[in-house]
Amino acid sequence: MERSMTWKSAAAMTLAVSIITVVTVAADDQPAPAPTAAPSAAPSPEPSPEAAPPAGPAPIEVTGFVDTYYGYNFNKPPVDTQLRNFDTKHNQLSFGLLEVALEQKPTAKNRLGFRADLDYGPTTDIVHAAEPGGSDIFKAFEQGYLSWLAPVGKGLQFDAGKFVTPAGAEVIETKDNWNYSRSLLFALAIPYYHMGVRATYNVNDKVALAGYLVNGWNDAVDNNSGKTIAFQAVVKPHPKLSVVANFMGGPEQKSDTADKRYLWDGVVTFNATPALSLMVNYDYGKDRIAGVPVRWQGVAAYARYQVIPTWAVTPRVEWVDDKDAFMTGTSQTLKEFTITSENKIDGGLLARLEFRRDMSDVPFFLKEGGATVKGQNTFTVGLVYGFGTRF
Repeated sequence: MERSMTWKSAAAMTLAVSIITVVTVAADDQPAPAPTAAPSAAPSPEPSPEAAPPAGPAPIEVTGFVDTYYGYNFNKPPVDTQLRNFDTKHNQLSFGLLEVALEQKPTAKNRLGFRADLDYGPTTDIVHAAEPGGSDIFKAFEQGYLSWLAPVGKGLQFDAGKFVTPAGAEVIETKDNWNYSRSLLFALAIPYYHMGVRATYNVNDKVALAGYLVNGWNDAVDNNSGKTIAFQAVVKPHPKLSVVANFMGGPEQKSDTADKRYLWDGVVTFNATPALSLMVNYDYGKDRIAGVPVRWQGVAAYARYQVIPTWAVTPRVEWVDDKDAFMTGTSQTLKEFTITSENKIDGGLLARLEFRRDMSDVPFFLKEGGATVKGQNTFTVGLVYGFGTRF
């Protein structure tokens, strides 16, 4: 009964604040704009109409954001909130991430370019926690690579260095996602980043391709002598529909090149109306740990509705199969439901209110006192301030 009441209290709180948000901005009677586009997991190619090349070098773009939050876990666990990527703290005002990114895209007039994403905060500590080379150096750079646009067809771009993974429907940057918390698939099923080279090519305005040769999953310094390959295809058969397919495979175990890890990842986004966007993400992976085969899979579904120009609502549902305990260390099937209310405030400030329930088919979530239960309810308030310029 107590758990039911806390769930209702959090849901009511989310609804109440959302209603207040609507009332405060109801005077703005402009039609709702198209929802924010689905986040791109990496600066991989996206089909675009042909355009005249810039007259000179591209400008240097500077973007950044500051991410803070308050989270409350109704289980009141003695540890950080389980199954969370970055919003891990309970009953605390917390700092997540400060990021400043600089980029100069290569062009036909200046074929060399670069990108550097400088990060500071607990989020980048989590991203680099498993880095074989140690996190002290590499955690300062979420990305850092050089680009060269080869004079082949419409332009074949090569990037060399460290870059985020092309897999998944979400990204590390909170501001570019539809929800505040990350999905189970983003947190558990796919890598964060790679070190290596990639080649990207826009075939036409509907198809783009990319190929990768990298050390592996989350290793700027390789943990074995093998290499991982990856391929991506982005297809836009209709202006409202986008399909992204990713495959990667290679050895990922320490000092082991015999056992291989494979990942198939797909994201489909459909802009149903100017106000409603739908998205589905599916992941399937397999590996061999000390010669023993393991598999994992899951699906996440999203619906983002732009109610008015300054307010959007995004529910997300997920199902994840971890029967071989690869992702969580426990043989279980997980489900989660999230509802996020987003309010855009003048001056680049973004506020998100979020209720989330995680569920397992076994007692997995810690409660106050040390007991384990099958469910976990959380309420989060996130504030993100973004900025940008160019020169």
